[in-house]
Amino acid sequence: MKTNPISSTVDFEKDGTQHGFLKLPHSRDESAWGSLMIPLTVVKNGKGPTALLTGGNHGDEYEGPIALFNLARDLNPAQVSGRVILVPAMNYPAFQAGKRTSPIDSGNMNRSFPGSPEGSITEKIADYFQRTLLPMADWVLDFHSGGKTLDFVPFCAAHKLEDKEQEKRCADAMQAFNAPYSIMLLEIDSTGMYDSAAEEMGKVFITTELGGKGTATAETVGIAKRGVRNFLIHAGILQGMLDLRPTLDLDMPDGRCYITCESNGLLEMKVDLGEDVSKGQLLAEVHDVRRTGSETEAYFSQLDGILTARHAPGLIGFGDSLAVVAEKV
Repeated sequence: MKTNPISSTVDFEKDGTQHGFLKLPHSRDESAWGSLMIPLTVVKNGKGPTALLTGGNHGDEYEGPIALFNLARDLNPAQVSGRVILVPAMNYPAFQAGKRTSPIDSGNMNRSFPGSPEGSITEKIADYFQRTLLPMADWVLDFHSGGKTLDFVPFCAAHKLEDKEQEKRCADAMQAFNAPYSIMLLEIDSTGMYDSAAEEMGKVFITTELGGKGTATAETVGIAKRGVRNFLIHAGILQGMLDLRPTLDLDMPDGRCYITCESNGLLEMKVDLGEDVSKGQLLAEVHDVRRTGSETEAYFSQLDGILTARHAPGLIGFGDSLAVVAEKV
């Protein structure tokens, strides 16, 4: 296979702290021989495990980038046993544009794996992670939140895997991250996901959803900062005691958890995030805004649990994700 055109300005095997870039040639109207420069930091001290920490997989999700830009500045190599690779804004064009997907090629990074060294900008970045960064890593944490269109209770997640020993290691890392909610996550479609690429290599992989609505709060950023340090302590890369607080364990048993909108209009939620719901309970109504006096479209919970996610904007469209209900464990 062709060599990926991305080069790194840091030496991944060198001890100490290095701040640099993943440099991807990108010829365009504004810069004929230009490059896309993706910031990264490597902090290494001797032998030990490697953690790969990423944010900005989707460009309108901010807790991860904030936590990782802070960690890149503050992490002291003397505190580290092994190596930490930080890429705060993985899909950097999307991050710069404040969009979920890349403005260059419309690429959704989390649906572009394994990528291609001869593909689009997004596919080239995915390929570099697939063939260069992920093979270095033992522990992988990818930060997400709801972006501009969703809002979540703040949770850390692992996935159910065929390899139950690997699943347990991932679940243990999820518990160590210690978000207010811990969830065994059921994906609608895992094809092309960074998550799947890491898990298929046998890595310990966890992810998050830490709020949403296209912004970050002091609370959700605090969860991200505390969680990433807990994760590195659990991995044996940092020393110290885990900062553990109460967490509610959740499970997503099947597709009934997801409620998809089958109409267009004005969203009226009847339940707030984190509230208990029961099977058959009214979660939301959608008003037809084309005329007054119309009947609303009602949406109900398909199982007992808590409201874990909801559509964020006030207007909703046909096929949009309206809500997610997860069961308490």
